[in-house]
Amino acid sequence: MGVESGEGAAAVKEEYQQSLRISSDAGNTSKRFDDDGRSKRTRGVWTTSAHIITAVIGSGVLSLPWAIAQLGWIAGPTVMLLFSFVTLYTASLLADCYRTGDPVTGKRNYTYMEAVESNLGGLKVKMCGLIQYLNLFGAAIGYTIAASISMMAIKRTNCFHESGGKNPCHISSNPYMILFGITEIIFSQIPNIDQIWWLSIIAAVMSFTYSSIGLALVIAKVAANGTTSGSLTGVRIGTVTQAQKIWGSFQALGDIAFAYAYSLILIEIQDTIKSPPSEAKTMKKATLLSVGVTTAFYMLCGCMGYAAFGDQSPGNLLAGFGTFNPFWLLDIANAAIVIHLVGAYQVYTQPLFAFVEKWAAGKWPSNEFIIKEIKIPIPGFRSYNLNLFRLVWRTVFVIVSTVISMLLPFFNDVVGFLGAIGFWPITVYIPVEMYIAQKKIAKWSRRWICLQLLSIACLIVSIAAAAGSIAGIVFDLKIYKPFQTSF
Repeated sequence: MGVESGEGAAAVKEEYQQSLRISSDAGNTSKRFDDDGRSKRTRGVWTTSAHIITAVIGSGVLSLPWAIAQLGWIAGPTVMLLFSFVTLYTASLLADCYRTGDPVTGKRNYTYMEAVESNLGGLKVKMCGLIQYLNLFGAAIGYTIAASISMMAIKRTNCFHESGGKNPCHISSNPYMILFGITEIIFSQIPNIDQIWWLSIIAAVMSFTYSSIGLALVIAKVAANGTTSGSLTGVRIGTVTQAQKIWGSFQALGDIAFAYAYSLILIEIQDTIKSPPSEAKTMKKATLLSVGVTTAFYMLCGCMGYAAFGDQSPGNLLAGFGTFNPFWLLDIANAAIVIHLVGAYQVYTQPLFAFVEKWAAGKWPSNEFIIKEIKIPIPGFRSYNLNLFRLVWRTVFVIVSTVISMLLPFFNDVVGFLGAIGFWPITVYIPVEMYIAQKKIAKWSRRWICLQLLSIACLIVSIAAAAGSIAGIVFDLKIYKPFQTSF
């Protein structure tokens, strides 16, 4: 009996030790992987805010003085504040849709489209996907145009000062768009959005750099002028025709909408956030922080820019300083824009890259060209996994977006159109509909009616903005020769 008791005790001890090993292994596994089996997400409020600021404070800030010039001192700042509130509110609705069901343990939606499919399904998924990915593609075009403008500005400034103002320094935008495209081909080989966190932080710093320089320059110009320019109603009829005034005001709405656009990649950014606390809670904090910071920058840059240049505010804020001295300060600002846009391009295109690659892998799961990873050793770093399909498809994407940019280098019009077509469906309509479905908000209840009124109002704004931008593009095309544009 004593022997049996000893053997039993030994068996219990062995079983206990084994359970400890299992729980220890499980603990180590839980430290490495999240509840969905994917690698542990590690991003917090600050990194998420950097992603958002990288996406939000982009080339759109440069067109804000022009936008306020079209609307005037009353409507301009008011519209900008309204867009910021709408963006902040609808982003918080969208953040709640990252998980379906329980906000802490519910099924994760890795992309915007997956969230739509989980909450709405049907035709809305296809509509959302088409608009989202067209918008991402359009953003790549807009960023290529903006980067080339800044690179040309650096070249022109140096050329002008070297010639003592005797050389008009007309420069073609094409070589600079090609250079930017080559850079993006290289960076586009970074496999996914989570691995470009460092690029987002650099880009966010660059955003503050050129915004701060632009702000300092316009404040200095206002001080030098000794007065503020502009009027309560903006550009006066007589300076422009009544039709141009209307279309310009509508286009300004699109420019401001574009300056706040980032909802189409919000879910993808949220999928990099660690938990606990819940991803939605962290995303709402990051959104409040980043939208608050960007709105402050936007109000300062837009309003001070209009105060400096008045009705003659340029489409690109920095372009208004021309032969400013010290010219190297403008060069630094334009260089910061280019560096920022390199990162912003990646933040916007990575979700599109991931969608196409996931679709191709599902369609041809045994095709080695699509799924095979080739390990390439890099001295001093970990090996790089080269995927041939990723290499070819992403390279083709960048080439196509660059060629289209060379065909349509109209910064303000393209920015306004992108803002218009993406604002209502992606930023307002889909998040509102998903939130209603997720929270089971009763039809015709007070909250349901308020959400629908918000959606309808934003639809009207988007239609007006799209019409204004299309009118601007049509006007530009009358005097434009493809591939021969110089500035």
